[in-house]
Amino acid sequence: MLLFSPSAACLRRFFFLLLTAVLLVASASDAADAPSVLKPGFAAGERFTYRVSWLGLHAATAVMEVGHAPPSNGRQMLRFLTTAMSSPVVTKFYAVDNRVESVVDAETFLPQRLLFRRREGRRKNDFDVTFHHTQGNVLSIKDGVPTTIPIPSGTQDSISCLYAIRNMPSLQPGFSQSMTVHHDKKNYRLEVRIEAIEKVRGPWGDVEAIRALAIMPFQGIFLNEGNIRVWFTNDARRIPVKMKARVVVGSVVADLVDGFGAKPSP
Repeated sequence: MLLFSPSAACLRRFFFLLLTAVLLVASASDAADAPSVLKPGFAAGERFTYRVSWLGLHAATAVMEVGHAPPSNGRQMLRFLTTAMSSPVVTKFYAVDNRVESVVDAETFLPQRLLFRRREGRRKNDFDVTFHHTQGNVLSIKDGVPTTIPIPSGTQDSISCLYAIRNMPSLQPGFSQSMTVHHDKKNYRLEVRIEAIEKVRGPWGDVEAIRALAIMPFQGIFLNEGNIRVWFTNDARRIPVKMKARVVVGSVVADLVDGFGAKPSP
């Protein structure tokens, strides 16, 4: 088992990044502090599938979807769902089967509720987080134990933030902004930097992409740095086509393999 320990550690840390930090990049805007009518480049029916690899090994498959949610207090809601499941080879020594669901206000993109089912190796947790933005707190229920935690104005969750950045009016190299994301009973203040506009190649061909860097103010046990990069198409849809995180040995990469050409329902 010692032989597999480094890779298991890398995968464990990456799945945290994929389901939280990668998505933290998205909330680069504190524009969520003030409600506004937004015109997103995505809608219910959008579904992206990613191949997650490490050192050339197919480590996992991740899926990101947008769907409808029932209205709340007369306001329209959207449902964001992200899942990550380890490949058959990796499952033999480190099984991952994560599911994160976020319900957000369709206009402000402020998260209302987050459900996180975490299954990573021997780690099993269930989160039910309700956001009370007016009161400035969240009710976080972890494995049946409730805790009320204060949050700053405009706080995002680990899923809603990706869609927030896709909805920003302009992303130019040199842009930098800090933001707050609530995850696992903690608030993280992160910095997001837009680094460059460059060409990215994938199964869908060559596209012009915005390269964004999320700078994390903490270090993982198995990761020397928590920084992660995301590439978004430089168009109205801002499709996240690639995600990359450095680990102790090499890098873990998530590449979009399905859903690029599909158009969400209006």
